[in-house]
Amino acid sequence: YMLNRCRIPTDPQAAPEYAHSIRLDGDIILGGLFPVHSRGDRGTPCGELKKEKGIHRLEAMMFAIDLINKDPELLPNITLGARILDTCSRDTYALEQSLTFVQALIEKDGSDVRCANGDPPIFTKPDKIVGVIGAAASSVSIMVANILRLFKIPQISYASTAPELSDNTRYDFFSRVVPPDSYQAQAMMDIVTAMEWNYVSTLASEGNYGESGVEAFVQISRETGGVCIAQSLKIPREPKPGEFDKIIRRLLETSNARAIIMFANEDDIRRVLDAAKRNNQTGHFLWVGSDSWGSKISPVIGQERVAEGAITILPKRASVDAFDRYFRSRSLSNNRRNVWFAEFWEENFNCKLGMHGKRPGSPKKCTGLEKVGRDSSYEQEGKVQFVMDAVYAMAHALHRMHRELCYGYPGLCPRMANNIDGKELLSYIRAVNFNGSAGTPVVFNENGDAPGRYDIFQYQITNRSTAEYRVIGSWTNKLHLKVEAMHWRTGDPSLPASVCSIPCRAGERKKVVKGVPCCWHCERCEGYHYQASEFTCELCPYEMRPDTNRTGCVPIPIIKLEWHSPWAIIPVFISMLGIIATSFVIVTFVRYNDTPIVRASGREMSYVLLTGIFLCYAITFLMIAAPDVGVCSLRRIFLGLGMCFSYAALLTKTNRIHRIFEQGKKSVTAPRFISPASQLVITFSLISVQLLGVFVWFAVDPPHTVVDYGEQRTQDPSAARGVLKCDISDLSLICSLGYSILLMVTCTVYAIKTRGVPETFNEAKPIGFTMYTTCIIWLAFIPIFFGTSQSAERMYIQTTTLTISLSLSASVSLGMLYMPKVYIILFHPEQNVPKRKRSFKAIVTAATMSGKLTQKGGDRPNGEVKTELCERLDQESWRAARCYYTCKTHYFYVLYDYMAS
Repeated sequence: YMLNRCRIPTDPQAAPEYAHSIRLDGDIILGGLFPVHSRGDRGTPCGELKKEKGIHRLEAMMFAIDLINKDPELLPNITLGARILDTCSRDTYALEQSLTFVQALIEKDGSDVRCANGDPPIFTKPDKIVGVIGAAASSVSIMVANILRLFKIPQISYASTAPELSDNTRYDFFSRVVPPDSYQAQAMMDIVTAMEWNYVSTLASEGNYGESGVEAFVQISRETGGVCIAQSLKIPREPKPGEFDKIIRRLLETSNARAIIMFANEDDIRRVLDAAKRNNQTGHFLWVGSDSWGSKISPVIGQERVAEGAITILPKRASVDAFDRYFRSRSLSNNRRNVWFAEFWEENFNCKLGMHGKRPGSPKKCTGLEKVGRDSSYEQEGKVQFVMDAVYAMAHALHRMHRELCYGYPGLCPRMANNIDGKELLSYIRAVNFNGSAGTPVVFNENGDAPGRYDIFQYQITNRSTAEYRVIGSWTNKLHLKVEAMHWRTGDPSLPASVCSIPCRAGERKKVVKGVPCCWHCERCEGYHYQASEFTCELCPYEMRPDTNRTGCVPIPIIKLEWHSPWAIIPVFISMLGIIATSFVIVTFVRYNDTPIVRASGREMSYVLLTGIFLCYAITFLMIAAPDVGVCSLRRIFLGLGMCFSYAALLTKTNRIHRIFEQGKKSVTAPRFISPASQLVITFSLISVQLLGVFVWFAVDPPHTVVDYGEQRTQDPSAARGVLKCDISDLSLICSLGYSILLMVTCTVYAIKTRGVPETFNEAKPIGFTMYTTCIIWLAFIPIFFGTSQSAERMYIQTTTLTISLSLSASVSLGMLYMPKVYIILFHPEQNVPKRKRSFKAIVTAATMSGKLTQKGGDRPNGEVKTELCERLDQESWRAARCYYTCKTHYFYVLYDYMAS
């Protein structure tokens, strides 16, 4: 690795020693690495000249050194020199070149080296490099940094942005004046988030820059969530024919992922755009380019339409006007220090310099009088500012080091002249803080990274003709994006979509596809569920239902049986007719209270029975009235009380009839408790049992209202209703009516036992018919009432059934027991007259004689029986017996006549 020369004649045609590098003499020498040429093909290390990335950047370094050397305040009395090498955009070649920087630090043993003539060699003393500016590509910087750290040579890059270089344990002597791609990846993620994209693909050029940039973006997407990577594709270093068409086809496999995050070099970017154009995908993809795209024109030349709308990112920079003046003034005569400037001249002006020019096919010859910017286009390359900042950062570190180590010493003091400690210089580099060439602060963090400051561009075609990059925002730890300044190919101001699944509508939850959190199926929250979150549906509280959007719950409407409902109108109509009829009967009986018909009906018991009938009709109004504590209390009291009044009175009457005839078969004495007063006591005793049960019910469970949300909890929540009702369960209702039904059944039993009594005797048969009909009504009530317990119309059906059953029971009693009497009283008053009074003894005697008559009737002719019977009876008994004998049933009429009188 040592350059050496023997004492031999020098060939004047030999190539100069530094033909492939630039050397500037100085007290302190800085190294420089620039991609002057592109990567060569077919095994050659170097290819075509890079005018902007190569020549502009290395000229920026030399220009910065010139400025520093002229600055009396910065490194006074100290001259900076440089040794600038070409990396040829290849990491392995750059590694070989960078060995030049460490030659002075390698001890060489020349004892075994002899020239051809036997003389000892004369060793050329290599330049000692104290720091290196570069390289450009991250892959090159990584390769070079591994060598430089071994010799403790600080390195400052002006363009390498790979996040890997932030690892201070591996690249501890590496710093950079550009932010790492981790910041860039964060900025690009913020752009994607601001654009409301959640499904994107990534595309990277093979190498550290592309792969580490995409890796950083993917890592951020995993940490923050909300953005999924559809595909991560890699562009090979040496792509095969058709490789880019294949990439486009693969990207189209996930066509919903329209946004393409690109960390690729400009050559790959150009070829990707060209492949999209060939595959007729102009306008489909939404490109998001890294700083390698930035605001460059070369990737989009001839492909403006397919690149339209592309969003690119570039470290915040400004054009250095002083450099523009400097570079425009460069010519072949005043820039001989740049060994590649002649090649640049030919390339820039498309001409040929003499016989040894590198453009043999050029039609014209260079005159040397051409002028940059006048005879050729010129635009300052984007990284010029950062090259100058890197040189100035090294200079400021050296200046501060000189001030502390050589205070007051003009020029280099021995401590710096003999050996500049690279580790100590690194600490000064990390501590610099100054305004760079564009006026922005130049600082480094603990990893040697510059702060993230980016401009956001969009490639726009205005007036359908002029294409240009426009600044639409910036990023400095936070995104500032002017959405209104953005322009899309369709002309639609709304943001284009790049999502795997469209957002779910209100009331729908996301069912995420396994492994792809940005892809989902929308499922509607069914039934009484509402959308509690983006991914879950929850059940509304029991008393609530989902709102129309199913994004929350609202109270279920509360209803009650309204007076205008058909379910209420019919029972009320029947009840009103019954009340009118009952009131009419009561009034009629009161008016004709002393007539034989009324007296024979048993006035006291009739009034009790009519009261019960009236209550059966009246309970309809309580059942339909709006429930409250008062109404619920009255319902409990009167629900079974009307029936209890009615059937207690009927039971007492039928029991009385049964006891009279049973007693008559045994003796002539009257049964006990058959007087009206006794009958009332018995009746009210039976009624008191019902009242006692109601009062116990009040004590155990005080009446209150309740809203039943289960009764009308339909499948469709919009039809659900809460029913306001009294807290009376079906069991409580059965218990309340059970006692009355027991009285009714008992009364029916007695009606059956007294079915043989003549129909003219004290209503026995009408009572029997009344009880039979009532039993049929209540037997029909039970399946209707309890069979509809699961119906949505339960409240209406059960209330209507109950009230109509009560009204029909009352109507049967009223119609069969009292309407015939009212008819006779009003329309046949001639039949409402008293009959002769008969003693009970005569009636009983007649009943006794009827038994004897029956016994002897089988042995004697009818005439004989009559004669014997008539002779043995006294005058009063004869009258009763004669009536019986005339008609077997006539003695019951006598009994009826007696009792009525």
